[in-house]
Amino acid sequence: MMNIRREVEARLKGFPLYSQEKLADPIVHCKLFHAYGSATWYLTEFDGQDIAFGYVTGMVADEWGYVAISELEALRIAKTIPRIECDVHFRPIIFSKLRIQEGF
Repeated sequence: MMNIRREVEARLKGFPLYSQEKLADPIVHCKLFHAYGSATWYLTEFDGQDIAFGYVTGMVADEWGYVAISELEALRIAKTIPRIECDVHFRPIIFSKLRIQEGF
C-alpha cells in the first residue's frame, strides 16, 4: 500500500512552504486524488511535516490553499482502504499547463 506522506515528501523535497509564492505560474510537483470521489489536489509546496500548499478541484469551490496530509491519510473506507491516492505517473508541470476542468 502506498504511503501518501512519503510520496509527498519525495516529490516536494526542495519546495518548502512559500518557496514559490512569488511565482505567477508555480510548478505543481504532486497530484493527489480521491479514488472514490471528485476531489484532486495539485501540490506545489510542503512544510516537510504535515502541511502542503496547492490547488484543489472537485469540491465546493476550486481554490488555492493549505491541506494537512494527515487529514487526507485518515480518510478511509471500512478503516482499511485509503480514499486518497497519489498519482504515481504525474510529472511536474507549471500550473497553467494543467488541463483542469472547472465545475462538475
